[in-house]
Amino acid sequence: MSEFRSITYATRDRVAYLTLNRPERLNAIDDDMPGEIAAAVEQANDDPAVHVIVVAGAGRAFCAGYDLKDYAEAGHQTQDVVWDPIADFRLMKRNTDQFFTLFRSLKPTIAKVHGYAVAGGSDIALSCDLVVMAEDARIGYMPSRVWGCPTTAMWVYRLGAERAKRMLFTGDTIDGRQAAEWGLVVEAVPAEELDAAVDALAERIAGVPTNQLAMQKLMINQAYDNMGLAGTQLLATLFDGITRHSPEGRWFQAFAAEHGFAEAVKWRDSGRPIPEGGGPVPRAEDL
Repeated sequence: MSEFRSITYATRDRVAYLTLNRPERLNAIDDDMPGEIAAAVEQANDDPAVHVIVVAGAGRAFCAGYDLKDYAEAGHQTQDVVWDPIADFRLMKRNTDQFFTLFRSLKPTIAKVHGYAVAGGSDIALSCDLVVMAEDARIGYMPSRVWGCPTTAMWVYRLGAERAKRMLFTGDTIDGRQAAEWGLVVEAVPAEELDAAVDALAERIAGVPTNQLAMQKLMINQAYDNMGLAGTQLLATLFDGITRHSPEGRWFQAFAAEHGFAEAVKWRDSGRPIPEGGGPVPRAEDL
């Protein structure tokens, strides 16, 4: 049995419950979380009593993405001016592969999304086989405006090219109702019904033998592999590192270091232009 710092793990009635557990930070991703997700998925797959895995978030949100207080404001994992792309790729490829154990798991995975599943948090949710959202929850990838590229690339595989472009050209978020209408998630329900809806779905799946579940999942996933999923993720992961070390990405990180990540995110998400080529960080009175 593994001991975890950033998640919790429990089993009940053929279901494993993997809960992101940094509620004071809206379950923002830290250095521990990706590896702990992978370890919990392995634990569930090794347990013959488990038939399905439910992934949820403690507190007010599913996951608010990478912890920008550390990664942007404090500059954690941002390299110096001479950038080593392969060092960055190794780090982000490892995280992507660990998130994607939810997709590669032989046992089905269900994301239960309330509050927010944004930025890297959307990567975690969309790596699951099925996503059930509260109608008022929000999902999106705001760092597509600056300082990020969704490394799992699941937006295009779930939405198709045009709607994926609509989301990633703007960095907008959508609520659970629209996500279900677009086919990004399987279902949206009123927030007060989310627990019951996910429990009912997990119970329905859990009655199926694990070998049957594994064969259906492998067959369906193979279609994505045939469409070049691995190559798309490789490109997305390389691009993610470039976005964080481009002139505009360095401007964003410097902005966060100077004024705090909340102000940097406020500028990014407001629609105000991101300075081409970076440029000086604005003064406090110009915010």
